[in-house]
Amino acid sequence: MSDKIKISLGIAAAAVLFTLANAVYVVTQTEQAIVLQFGDPVRVVQEPGLKLKIPFIQKVVFYDNRLLNLDPPAQEVVLNDKKRLDVDSFTRYRIVDPLRFYKTVRTEIQARSKLEEIVNSSVRKILGRITLPELLSQQRTQIMSDISQAVKIDAQQIGVSVADVRIRRADLPVEVLQAINARMKAERERDAKEFRATGQQEAQKIRATAEKEQAVIIANAEKQAQIIRGEGDNQAIAIWNQAAGTDADFFAFYRSLEAYKNSFAGKDTSMVLAPDSEFFDYFGKTEKRK
Repeated sequence: MSDKIKISLGIAAAAVLFTLANAVYVVTQTEQAIVLQFGDPVRVVQEPGLKLKIPFIQKVVFYDNRLLNLDPPAQEVVLNDKKRLDVDSFTRYRIVDPLRFYKTVRTEIQARSKLEEIVNSSVRKILGRITLPELLSQQRTQIMSDISQAVKIDAQQIGVSVADVRIRRADLPVEVLQAINARMKAERERDAKEFRATGQQEAQKIRATAEKEQAVIIANAEKQAQIIRGEGDNQAIAIWNQAAGTDADFFAFYRSLEAYKNSFAGKDTSMVLAPDSEFFDYFGKTEKRK
């Protein structure tokens, strides 16, 4: 066999292999496919396995058939009572009609963008009919059901089945939260000032009452002390009078001793008196006094 024949056979084999490679495609269990011929869909393949197509004329577009997640950015929603909320939602969906999906959105990227618009529109429309207290009440379950139902109906137009739509978070905007916090802080500070003022007023009343009671107690005590002191002085005077009346000389002697004691109590005591002064009446006259 000549070299030219071998080359020709090799080229023919390569062409056959290339043609067979373009005629065969594989659909996995997580995929579904649409066969296109000159850009027009000719059939939908949803069963997994090895499949055939016309080489070079037909091509295959694959779509995921699993349950997918959509997590769009949070959006601001105005409620019926003019309250604004930042709503963060997520959606779980599946491509169930590949042919309609291809005709409407073509790619999964465009489908996600379209589905995000549907979800955001439904959330704004449903939440725009309710008030904040209703959203925080037991009606929340029914509200979520209404949003899911609205999204499911609109999503069918692009060949998508929505399994569930949930609101993960619904918060007030940051500027609103800051204003609320500032107002709450001002209210708490005002309450604290009122409590402090009331406490100071009560403290002044308690102190005034205590000082009044203290003054009354001290006055009564001083009065009682003066009464007792006066009674004691009266008794002392009576005892002294009785003692003086019993023995006048002894009383005079005792008073002289007290005078001597008080006069000579200091260390440096100087007195200038006449020797025959009455102060020395009991000095040197013992025999006479006896």
